[in-house]
Amino acid sequence: MNSERDEKPCNMNYRNDLSFNVRLNVLTLRPIGSWPRSGHYSWLETIEHAFLNVLGYGLLAFILIPGFMCFALEIADFYDQMKLGSALSFFLMAAIKYCVFVIREADIRTCVNLIEYDWMNVKHREDRKIMLRNASFSRRLIAICGAFMYGGVVFYYIALPLTRPKVVEEGGNLTYTRLVYPFPRILADARRSPINEIIYTVQLLSGFVAHNITVAACGLAALLAMHACGQLQVLMSWLEKLVDGRENDVESLDQRLANIVEQHVRIINFISLTEDLLHEISLVEVVGCTINICFLGYYSMMEWDSKHPVRSFTYIILLTSVTFNIFIFCYIGELLAEQTVKVGQKSYMIDWYRMPWKKNLVVPLMISMSRSTTKITAGNIIELSVSSFGNVIKTSFAYLNILRTLTM
Repeated sequence: MNSERDEKPCNMNYRNDLSFNVRLNVLTLRPIGSWPRSGHYSWLETIEHAFLNVLGYGLLAFILIPGFMCFALEIADFYDQMKLGSALSFFLMAAIKYCVFVIREADIRTCVNLIEYDWMNVKHREDRKIMLRNASFSRRLIAICGAFMYGGVVFYYIALPLTRPKVVEEGGNLTYTRLVYPFPRILADARRSPINEIIYTVQLLSGFVAHNITVAACGLAALLAMHACGQLQVLMSWLEKLVDGRENDVESLDQRLANIVEQHVRIINFISLTEDLLHEISLVEVVGCTINICFLGYYSMMEWDSKHPVRSFTYIILLTSVTFNIFIFCYIGELLAEQTVKVGQKSYMIDWYRMPWKKNLVVPLMISMSRSTTKITAGNIIELSVSSFGNVIKTSFAYLNILRTLTM
């Protein structure tokens, strides 16, 4: 990649375009130390990166370890156990995705370098418009996901604790605010000040990290998939002008054909790398969101008739955010699959019969490659598509009905 990046860029505005494309991803990945470092980074960047990684793992562990201790030792009520267990599953999902970010830093860097190379080598104005349109759509997906997820942080970690009545114990001598998650007394008495305030603050930071990891995972998937879609649309634009060329185009038919084949191979390799990078995260999302949609739907029903509207509204916000998150994964997988099929269709619809006989043999090859292009899957098991999203929802509601039958 270094030799590619050293080439003179065709798009002199590529740095601004690249920044526009990846800005929201940088804002979500860099605070948790998961945005890939450049090839030559200083020791200060290394220390900062390591510190953010340790801090992220520490904040997630601050919820998981005490939470499992409370679940096993202190909580006896089944409903409270279920609420804590579903929250711990969300943090466990976040921890797994965070591990993938850290382990796959080199792969993320490779994808970002490939995206930068594509922006550098935009030759035509209409190609740049296509790429900017897909980048804008990717940013909108990330923004909507972030609005729901960070809204869940505001309601669940701030509004909900502040609207709960304070707990009074020991004949009125001890008054404290209930924590977001229970904390085992064998570690510390969270009823006392300032331990109560300190633990609440750390739990708030932990919740922000977990939700931010979820937004970052969704944002990374949207960035890579929509960039691939944009490159496929650029390829189709080139196919339309293959036979006759562009106005004032000096390239020969052989040159245009070679550029198209090279572009197609690059896109296939990029999609394959994207699939390899995302299939673990996607599997965690599919399994975790199926469970979380079930539990959050159950809590929304249970709290609907309660005297605490903030509590029921909070669960609805969380349910909406989780549902939209898995929908994004499935939707972009559907879009990418559609674009790969359209390349084959576009290859057939051009005036290939006007090309010399030996040169038009490349058209069947492109059609065949378009049909077999790698798709985004969840753990190489489930192909991400709108129908997969429907299956997730149906499975979640099936589990919800079983849960209602067992508890009501």
